[in-house]
Amino acid sequence: MVRIFKTEEGRLQQIQEPADGCWIALTDPTATEIFDIAQKYDIEVDDLRAPLDEEERSRIEAEDNYTLILVDIPTIEERNDRDWYETIPMGIVVTGKVLITVCLEDTPILGSFMDGRVRNFFTYMKTRFILQILYRNANMYLHYLRIIDKKSEQIESQLHRSQRNKELIELLELEKCLVYFTTSLRSNEMVLEKLMKIDSIKHYPEDEDLLEDVIIENKQAIEMADIYSNILRDTTEAVASIINNNLNIVMKFLATVTLVISVPNIIFSAYGMNVRSESMPFADSPYGFPILCGIALGVCLVLVFIMAKKKFF
Repeated sequence: MVRIFKTEEGRLQQIQEPADGCWIALTDPTATEIFDIAQKYDIEVDDLRAPLDEEERSRIEAEDNYTLILVDIPTIEERNDRDWYETIPMGIVVTGKVLITVCLEDTPILGSFMDGRVRNFFTYMKTRFILQILYRNANMYLHYLRIIDKKSEQIESQLHRSQRNKELIELLELEKCLVYFTTSLRSNEMVLEKLMKIDSIKHYPEDEDLLEDVIIENKQAIEMADIYSNILRDTTEAVASIINNNLNIVMKFLATVTLVISVPNIIFSAYGMNVRSESMPFADSPYGFPILCGIALGVCLVLVFIMAKKKFF
């Protein structure tokens, strides 16, 4: 899908045909749409296709008549009726006349620009537009990181009540999300560092504060992702240790119970043997059975007392 926007008389408007100073937004474009834009603005087709590859790395490439900026953006993926987080590439192509964005899917980062919710946004101010996109991208990472932190706290509280495979799998999924975020944020940081030095992107004094804010927000997102990842990793290891400890307690309890109930089994098995009654104590006594039950019970109570003293129960 191709959408074209341009700031006219201080307001963002959607137009039908490209014009100088406009913004061309390509969302999951077809091969024909990519070819038409590439031919119109003398851009390599492979550079426009690059953001459509989910494995494409973040980078900046400066060509003769355009500059390609590739960054990773956070997105939501639904799996097993739950929302999880991953990252996908987004491309920003800056030419002398227009700015082009390419992405596999609609993203709230660009949606806020299309809806006119970003102040001081003008399509013809391409450098500021790039920084505003990167700033909102870093903010989106921070927003999703806070959601991940809340989800991990909810799962942790559920694990305090009962340890189930479902909660452990959710913890592993969140940890995987944080790995994606950390890797992507560090790649974006390298893009920001190169963006400050590249000559093909013009730098304006009025945008210095915005650039500094972008760098600060991105660094904060990296630190938050690292902290949450460490906390989640420690939580997962602690839960695994608790489960192992609970299993050891159960096995110890079962072994103790087996030892205690084996005593009556041994006694009654011996008396159940087919031997002469003269050789068996209490065989001729009318109180033989109660006596044997009392002996078995007494031995069991002694074993229970000993095990309790050693804290086997």
